Amino acid sequence: MHNDNKVIKVGVDAIQQDQDRQWHCLIMDWLSSADFPAQQSDFIARRQEETGLWFLNSPEFTDWVSGTSQTLFCPGIPGAGKTMMAAITVDHLQKTVQTPDVGVAYVYCNYKRQTNQTTSSLLAAMLKQLVQDRPSIAKPLKLRELQSKTGLRLMATSRFIPDIVEVVEEFKGMPKLEVRADDADVKRYVAGQIKRLPGCIRRDDNLQELVQNKIVEAVDGMFLLAGLHVDSLLDKRTKAKVISTLNNLSAGSGALDDAYSKAIARIDGQLREDSALAKTVLSWISYAQRPLTTGELCHAFAVKPEDEELNQDNIYDVEDIVSVCAGLVTVDEESNVIRLVHYTTQDYSNGIRERWNPSAQHDIVSTCLTYLCFKTFRSGSCPSDAEFESRLEQNIFLDYSARYWGGHAATLLVERDDVEADLKDSNGRTPLSLAAWRGDEGVVKLLVERDDVEADSKDHRDWTSLSWAAYGGQEAVVKLLVERDDVEAYSKDSDGGTPLSWAAEQGHEATQLSTRP
Repeated sequence: MHNDNKVIKVGVDAIQQDQDRQWHCLIMDWLSSADFPAQQSDFIARRQEETGLWFLNSPEFTDWVSGTSQTLFCPGIPGAGKTMMAAITVDHLQKTVQTPDVGVAYVYCNYKRQTNQTTSSLLAAMLKQLVQDRPSIAKPLKLRELQSKTGLRLMATSRFIPDIVEVVEEFKGMPKLEVRADDADVKRYVAGQIKRLPGCIRRDDNLQELVQNKIVEAVDGMFLLAGLHVDSLLDKRTKAKVISTLNNLSAGSGALDDAYSKAIARIDGQLREDSALAKTVLSWISYAQRPLTTGELCHAFAVKPEDEELNQDNIYDVEDIVSVCAGLVTVDEESNVIRLVHYTTQDYSNGIRERWNPSAQHDIVSTCLTYLCFKTFRSGSCPSDAEFESRLEQNIFLDYSARYWGGHAATLLVERDDVEADLKDSNGRTPLSLAAWRGDEGVVKLLVERDDVEADSKDHRDWTSLSWAAYGGQEAVVKLLVERDDVEAYSKDSDGGTPLSWAAEQGHEATQLSTRP
């Protein structure tokens, strides 16, 4: 009898533990769906061994870790290596200071996820990291005032943006450590890439040394250039061509744009089909309204006009897709996201994509609609959540095409002169107010630049586009609108509310509104 009771107790305990684990997972999923640890794994996997030690050994960093200073601000020029330095820091802290009583939490902001990366969602993602491995989270958890009541240390990286560097109170008077590409780190990185380069370099030690020294000299604090310069040597098969390329490496203030221009020239110089594929890849990634996975992009490229089902024989190999893009595209292995190598690549692409591939938006809309019309979807909606999840899993491009075809179509229509872009619905709302509420920054930009669109138009409740953007917590759109002279930041609606009051009521940060004079 005693043994039977022990068996029953063990069984009950196992059931209870399983239920606790399931409950814990449900809470974690509810807190945040963001997977920053996967991004961390992707970033740190790209680290060249022993790079970043100058940062970890700096007095500013060691003082911050020891608690002498609680905040460390690390600004840097575009392409300096801020993201990698943040990843190196996270990896270092996880190995040296993280314990059951000391947590390490982090976020990586992404220009493609501005709509979803609100203040509350980023805080929730950090909270999830801190509690997900703990057995109990029953006690209330507070995120505010942590720094004044605990040993919390905050480190932030940023470009030299006046709104951040000069305005944010927390950074005033705090220790600063500029992130720049360290010469020794660049040399280690280039040395680690030699195995990718042509045989004329691999067999010549003196030429290898010249490659390392010339790239270090040209980089001048911008680590991103090191990768682009290495890629520029991939097709140089003789010593003379290597030396000629090294002597003409981009340097100075226009180095990044020049390096991108040379990458585009290499793409143009490829075989016709490879060049066309590269342009299509860059266009899709550039125009995409959220990051695309490798599967989504490969399936999208397999869709042909008038198809009624996906032809598996049309699917590209992702390695081939990346290989034709001259180093401008990379894959995050953990998250399986295919992306441009840097946000500055997006900026450069924005300037050339219309000329380079003028039909891109039309092609994206056409692909999405063709996919949504496949025979497999003609049975209608799924009767259960489980079947819906199964449909998404079996049809990789379904989620993106269903969610975003309308956004691409709207952008395409807004760019046409024969479209009435300021048309109001029955509630007096315009395409601009809807785009502002949804956080479609690209559509908002296109609309406010049109002469036939009134940026401060009011609906039946006297709400403006700024009111809707503030209500929806769309900070990027709020910033875009308040910087315009034809938008009234403090206009009152029929209920006496203002954009600032609506943002506050919804619990959104309203930095752009509260700091406007």
